[in-house]
Amino acid sequence: MKRLMTLTVNGTPYEVAIEPRQSLLQLLREELHLTGTKEGCSEGECGACTVLLDGKTVDSCLIFALEVQGREVMTIEGLAQGDQLHPVQKAFAEYGAVQCGFCTPGMILAAKALLDSNPHPTELEIRQGISGNLCRCTGYVKIVEAIQAAARG
Repeated sequence: MKRLMTLTVNGTPYEVAIEPRQSLLQLLREELHLTGTKEGCSEGECGACTVLLDGKTVDSCLIFALEVQGREVMTIEGLAQGDQLHPVQKAFAEYGAVQCGFCTPGMILAAKALLDSNPHPTELEIRQGISGNLCRCTGYVKIVEAIQAAARG
């Protein structure tokens, strides 16, 4: 039996009817059609489904949608302001930190959360900050360089 819930995603309030065991990832992709958040392992190991929940990174595959009742979610679709990319998005493009792109939305949101809490992280802090996000295409060097560039402004 579906249950009614409210939440705010990317600054827009929603009221949706969902199945009690539906994940936040399923809600975002299937109900709200925000497909930038990717489904990778469905076990919270890869970070492809990373979103910001009240400003903190979470694996949306591990959270029941009902757990976000009344809360704020940000997906990759909500990061840019109109045509103006977020500094992390710009840096990822400029430094070639994107290859296949599958991990990119979660990686960018993890980087944003890191820089929000620590505007001038060391390389080690950057690597720790994105450690929950796996990338199979890169050696992480360009990703780290992009985050360092975003931190420099």
